[in-house]
Amino acid sequence: MRSRILVIDDDDKIISMLRRGLAFEGYEVITASNGEQGLNKMMESEPDMVILDVMMPKVDGWEVCRRIREAGSAVPVLMLTAKDDIKDRVKGLDNGADDYLVKPFALEELLARVRALLRRKSSEAESESVTRQVTYEDLVLDLDMRQVIRDGHTIELTTKEFELLHLFMLNPKRVLTRDTIMEKIWGYDFSGESNVLEVYVAMLRQKTEEFGGKRIIQTVRGAGYVLRGES
Repeated sequence: MRSRILVIDDDDKIISMLRRGLAFEGYEVITASNGEQGLNKMMESEPDMVILDVMMPKVDGWEVCRRIREAGSAVPVLMLTAKDDIKDRVKGLDNGADDYLVKPFALEELLARVRALLRRKSSEAESESVTRQVTYEDLVLDLDMRQVIRDGHTIELTTKEFELLHLFMLNPKRVLTRDTIMEKIWGYDFSGESNVLEVYVAMLRQKTEEFGGKRIIQTVRGAGYVLRGES
């Protein structure tokens, strides 16, 4: 069955280019010319992926992404924007985006990002069909409830924080390199100057240690990160 991709953008040229390029690759393409229309199409029938422009009238891409996540959808979202700023990237990711592409972009790169996100979605579906709850010491991650509990305390996480913690908990005591984490969580590697991963690790540490829990996400200098208690 062909994957269905919803493209939400107010630029007719972008819409036309993506419709042709994605259809040529075998995807079924649905389009919307603004955020409000895009949300309506999401409610009609959830696609396999959303490609979403940030700067749109009425309802911008950040708000569209936030509402998609609030509705409980885990559909992969690739955001398109003319802004190449780390704060804008983090804002998009905090609102639940899975990936971020700056305009102007090469169609070949966008198609590679689409393939990576759809592969990850398929892989996660297979993994979740095996186990719906992951535990490490006093930390419990429930995939059905999208909930994290530590020592009886519920921890509120964003979508990306949840996915990052899930990755660590699936690989306890195993050092994960930065490249591995970026590929698994974001589907590609950010530029070398980007500190998005470091920001997310810091936020996860703060939240998992909020109620007095010991640090379990450790930095391995020159290697990456590992989930384990302090030695």
